[in-house]
Amino acid sequence: MNTYLGVDVGSVSTNLALIDNEVNVLETLYIRTGGQPIQAVQNGLGELGKRISDDIIVRGVGTTGSARHLAGVIVGADVVKNEITAHAVGSSHFVPDVRTVLEIGGQDSKIIILRYGVVIDFAMNTVCAAGTGSFLDHQAARLGIPIEKFGDMALRSKASVRIAGRCTVFAESDMIHKQQMGHSKEDIIRGLCEALVRNYLNNVAKGKEIQPPIVFQGGVAANKGIRSAFEQTLEAEIIVPPHFDVMGAIGAAILAKEKMFLTSEETDFRGFRAAELEYRASSFECDGCPNRCEVVEIRMEGQVIARWGDRCGKWSNLITEAKDKERVASR
Repeated sequence: MNTYLGVDVGSVSTNLALIDNEVNVLETLYIRTGGQPIQAVQNGLGELGKRISDDIIVRGVGTTGSARHLAGVIVGADVVKNEITAHAVGSSHFVPDVRTVLEIGGQDSKIIILRYGVVIDFAMNTVCAAGTGSFLDHQAARLGIPIEKFGDMALRSKASVRIAGRCTVFAESDMIHKQQMGHSKEDIIRGLCEALVRNYLNNVAKGKEIQPPIVFQGGVAANKGIRSAFEQTLEAEIIVPPHFDVMGAIGAAILAKEKMFLTSEETDFRGFRAAELEYRASSFECDGCPNRCEVVEIRMEGQVIARWGDRCGKWSNLITEAKDKERVASR
């Protein structure tokens, strides 16, 4: 069976997805990055390699996320795309007429505006953690509530209380104040969900024309309280698609599939054995000109396989030229 692999490496989670020629999702994997993206990608490859049968052949690989270039070097990616493109492609597959994508992950959030399947606008929030998964995890732990029950408790609220949600510090102190006033946990949680939605719409989505169909994805889409608050505020149905938590990886896999069909090239995928190889990342400052670029260097089994960060291409082009020569020789 011919398949295509997508890898999405973010600051909080590393996600993998395997699809077939008809874009059926065969396997997905969600693991914590833990500040070690190389190790996370290798762990993901190792786990996925154990799950699949021997008759599955990976014909193409795509990477996305904040560490997409690093992940691309590790796995041998055929396509490296930004997360806006990957999430838009993933959403459009499950909801072809989607016009708005709301995405909230572990430490950032974004909005993507599409018209007729084309991204025409987007915005990201990577500065403030208010409303992201990590903030919700922290508040759930502080209240002594499993994060899996957070949304259900919000839906049981009879009268939500207003929480200041523009800042994580203010939101937490306001929640503590409301607890001291005697409000129930359910009402406080509902108020927090509504505050985080207001914060998202007033900051990330400010000035954007939000039109249905609206797709909500990312890890926070599992929270029924946040979804309900979006529906109440926007007065529109919020669609949470299948595999909402690994949509970036699915989008990357679809992009890899499209490229390999168009080019008919052989994949650069290193195979699941890449989970056992030794990778080492380092950097150095180039003194060739006043820019003094910091060049990132990746070694595999002691051999330099990638460099980036140089504006002029002095160092990165050496690797690209070497790879081109190898391809020509192999033909």
